Amino acid sequence: MGNAENLKQFFSLFNGNSRVLVVINADPDAIASAMAVKRLLWRKVNEVVIAHFNTITRPDNLAMIEYTDPGLVHLDDIKKKEYTDFVVVDSQPDHNKRFAEFDYTAIIDHHPLTCDQADFADIRQGYGACATILAEYLRANKTKPSQKLAAALMLGIKTDTADFTRQAHLKDIKAFQYLYNLADKNIVTKVERAILTLDDLDFLGYAIKNRTIRHNRIFLHAGNITKPDELVMVADFFLNISRVNWSIISGIYDNRLIIIIRNDGLRKGAGVTAKEAFSMYGSAGGHKTMARAELELSSVKQETGSIAKETIGEWIISAITKTAGKKTE
Repeated sequence: MGNAENLKQFFSLFNGNSRVLVVINADPDAIASAMAVKRLLWRKVNEVVIAHFNTITRPDNLAMIEYTDPGLVHLDDIKKKEYTDFVVVDSQPDHNKRFAEFDYTAIIDHHPLTCDQADFADIRQGYGACATILAEYLRANKTKPSQKLAAALMLGIKTDTADFTRQAHLKDIKAFQYLYNLADKNIVTKVERAILTLDDLDFLGYAIKNRTIRHNRIFLHAGNITKPDELVMVADFFLNISRVNWSIISGIYDNRLIIIIRNDGLRKGAGVTAKEAFSMYGSAGGHKTMARAELELSSVKQETGSIAKETIGEWIISAITKTAGKKTE
């Protein structure tokens, strides 16, 4: 179906009495996509609320929230019974246990298909960003986004495609061109300049000193951490090092082992590797160049016999090496 047909089907699921909760794992693409859903349903439903369950600590994400004003609330503060419909964007119901708490009316996503259990599902894994799908919806509906919404959607596309250097589709470029003329570019600039805090620098310094390199891959297991977003920051940073083609950064947070994977896109996909190596212990998957695994610590301990930093670190190295292979450049 085309965008107009998809949008017609999407709108048919709601009415003036609908109270809609959009559930996200908040990052720029998810936030922007949820904002677009809220705009599309404006005056068509009784209420739309955007709820996130993750802890938001990255300076750029916090800056985006400050300047685009999406009106996020934490999922823990939501009373499920007050809502008639639930929508998930930039994820699928099996990506996190918090998503699994709801039966969804609609799923809109760009990740590889793993779960489409909803009355409406538009999952386009060839797209670089979910924000691109929502930008197409806005155009199909002849809805002009505000400057803040256009800026948010631009940031969602830029972030998930790494400025069109990974996992980008021609549709992402066309959506970006459309949004560029409508967005407040000052918002985009301010958000993109908010990269690191002093705490982030300390963590990056620790990561540089304690890195392990095997077969052109950089590994770091940080043990217990306070901000999972720091793992993403380090994983992205390490991939900029000459002759490094994989970056695998992990830490323990809230009784879960979180593993962030990045690669250069020239080898076996990061998402496939994560799924093959870790899906039996929790949720794992992603795209060709970027992936994430969130594993129950109890399941990992049953496999490794210990959650000592050295044990977990070597276990991850072994799992990645076995799954992705030992070929070097």
